Amino acid sequence: MSQPEVMIIAAEASSAHYALNLIHHWKKAGKNYHFFGVGSNAMENAGFERFGKSEEMAVVGAAEVIAHYSALKKIFNHLVAEATRRKPKVVILMDYPEFNLMLAKKLHALGIKCFYFISPQIWAWRKGRVETIRKYCEKIFLLFPFEVDFYKSKNVSYEFVGHPLLDELDPDLLDPVKIDHYRQRFGIKPTEKVLALMPGSRRGELDQHLETQLQVAKKLLVEHENLRLVFFIAPTISKQSFLDRLEDFKSPYLILQDDPFKMISMADMVLVASGTATLMVGLLEKPMVIMYKVKTVTYWIAKLIVRGVRFFGLVNLILDKEVVPERLQDRANVTELCGLLNRYLKEDSFRVETIEELKKLKTQLGDKGATARVAASLTSYIETP
Repeated sequence: MSQPEVMIIAAEASSAHYALNLIHHWKKAGKNYHFFGVGSNAMENAGFERFGKSEEMAVVGAAEVIAHYSALKKIFNHLVAEATRRKPKVVILMDYPEFNLMLAKKLHALGIKCFYFISPQIWAWRKGRVETIRKYCEKIFLLFPFEVDFYKSKNVSYEFVGHPLLDELDPDLLDPVKIDHYRQRFGIKPTEKVLALMPGSRRGELDQHLETQLQVAKKLLVEHENLRLVFFIAPTISKQSFLDRLEDFKSPYLILQDDPFKMISMADMVLVASGTATLMVGLLEKPMVIMYKVKTVTYWIAKLIVRGVRFFGLVNLILDKEVVPERLQDRANVTELCGLLNRYLKEDSFRVETIEELKKLKTQLGDKGATARVAASLTSYIETP
């Protein structure tokens, strides 16, 4: 009997992480499925057949997409051809809406069932795309409670599964003794405060954020003798290419490329680019400042089409208030970011209050077991004759 074919499109670091967990879940359950599509190097190491690399496809913004259009079009056509030939039992689309919604339309016409896992933020901008999901996707799996009413009102078939990150939230990551042991491995003293920089998981995000973050760090290191600087590097970024960007940065620092939750556990505060990383930082109850910058043309396009959203940071969106400061585009400058991080260093009450608010995050994300719930739902389709 031939292996059931499962196509996955995980073109970004966070999506690839969740996709890998899904693959591992099925393998542990003894499922003999063949996986192919777009994913990460780690997915390929787990037996995934890759036609597109998430490390190369994770571009952000209109200007960046236009620059990569030819390469993305080639991958798109290859995927359609492979899906036509293999007839996968299911296709799992993860975020990356421009690409995935076009793909869903094509595959639906071929009679192939598409499922959306990791909803695109269409409740924030270009809400009309929900019609495409309703027409061409069998079901959408929702991670956040605030998404439910939106999709329900649009008559989209959905299942609220909760957030898969909860499955990885080991209590040890919040244990001060375990955290101290981990910090000691890198020579960090109990009296030192760790400032972590997380500039993003895409090369374009490094281009936009890293220089500003370096200037912020340089200024704070001069002001605070007990501050230690650590860079947390996403798995999609080559460590050597990141080091090349630090050639002119002379202040002392550490670079880590490890399990994201484990790395974040050692921080006292984080300057982080907006995205899934902010949720990881929040779940570990670490005070943070969220920043985001894009190319000017992308920013002005976004200004025109984003409506009715008060915040851009996931943590603030979920808690429906600005629990942690967020700064976008020109306001994500050295002076403002330094001032906000300094509040955590100088105002104990502000730091403690922020931590207490972040503790509420876990209660807003459903129960553990999201990956298992998605796997169970999809298995019924994969194994239908």
